[in-house]
Amino acid sequence: MATEPTPSPEEKVEAAQPAAPAAEEEAKTKKQKKSDKKAETDSLKAEAERLQKELDESKDRYLRTLAEYDNFRKRSQREKDAAYGDAKADTLKALLPVIDNFDRAAENKTDDIETYRKGVEMIVTQFSEILKRLAVESFGEVGEPFDPNLHNAVMTVESSDELPENTIAAVFEKGYRVGERVLRCATVQVTQ
Repeated sequence: MATEPTPSPEEKVEAAQPAAPAAEEEAKTKKQKKSDKKAETDSLKAEAERLQKELDESKDRYLRTLAEYDNFRKRSQREKDAAYGDAKADTLKALLPVIDNFDRAAENKTDDIETYRKGVEMIVTQFSEILKRLAVESFGEVGEPFDPNLHNAVMTVESSDELPENTIAAVFEKGYRVGERVLRCATVQVTQ
């Protein structure tokens, strides 16, 4: 068996030197990787902070919009309630003179039926004028064609030369509407 010669101390130094640059290179690579990881981590942290800030701003805008909508809804409801109350009060205020005239007619103790009848006719005229001012119109006259959307037929009668089929023959109660909104259908007798 042959033995290998033992290297001299200079040979040891020379053999160790090539390993030193490799170790240095490896250490630099590790430092670079650590540096890259730190930079990537810092970049991700900055991105996370930016996204969190954006989320907080969006959340704040959402909450403000929600609060504004809630305020709008409450304000709209108050305005609606106030409008209803105002319309009701205005309508009743317009009817008060008619009620006053009915009171006067009820207190009238005269025996003259003609004067009494004339007073009631004046009240009816006054009431009709108030309805016109409120844009309320009546419908349901004898001779009009029957419309089941506007008229409530409670009786029928045979048609004649004067009143053809599906025509109003008699009116028991007039109908009333405001614009296209029917307040009450007319109660009528219809020809068959």
